[in-house]
Amino acid sequence: MLSNYTAKYVKTSSGYMGQLVEWPEVVTEGKELDECREMLKDALHEMIIAYHQQGKELPVSGGVLEQIPVEI
Repeated sequence: MLSNYTAKYVKTSSGYMGQLVEWPEVVTEGKELDECREMLKDALHEMIIAYHQQGKELPVSGGVLEQIPVEI
């Protein structure tokens, strides 16, 4: 079964931090965005394995990120 999770990337002083919106415990960092993306995919895979081994239900996937413009 294929599920989609929503990744959020934030630029940091050391590179990028990646986190899943629907599953905030899945978080990682990388020097480059591509590195962070690959590490986040790996962290998600490992978390899925751990949840299955513990008999836990996976968080629901399929969120949507939207930017809301506001004048400051």
